[in-house]
Amino acid sequence: MTAPRPMVLGVGVDLVHVPSFAAQLAVPGTRFAEAFTPGERADAADRADPSASLAARWAAKEAVVKAWSAALFGSPPVLPEAVHRRIEVVTDAWNRPAVRLLGEVATAAASSLGPDLTWHLSLSHDADLATAYVTLTRP
Repeated sequence: MTAPRPMVLGVGVDLVHVPSFAAQLAVPGTRFAEAFTPGERADAADRADPSASLAARWAAKEAVVKAWSAALFGSPPVLPEAVHRRIEVVTDAWNRPAVRLLGEVATAAASSLGPDLTWHLSLSHDADLATAYVTLTRP
């Protein structure tokens, strides 16, 4: 007996120019000031290039929004304001990234897409570019 294959609900990808993103992070009062959780900031601070790490995490947040939007194609969006702060990129002991939804964003995802969602995340950064790819599935 074969295990059931997960159903792909949506796919999202985003690309960020790291130097431009770093410049925006440095601007007082930037919209990015509250976009990252304390855990994301701490994780980035431990990296060789914190700006590239945060740029990849920003790309992940955008890719989550895009995958979610693709899953709702033809329906109105349900994402609340300040959504990026409630989408967190976490890593395990081997630095593999994963998506964790928090608060009202987690509730909205379950309401609009159903239970048992899995957000598959891949991050990469090289030179001046950071990218994230998200696939949203459920069993």
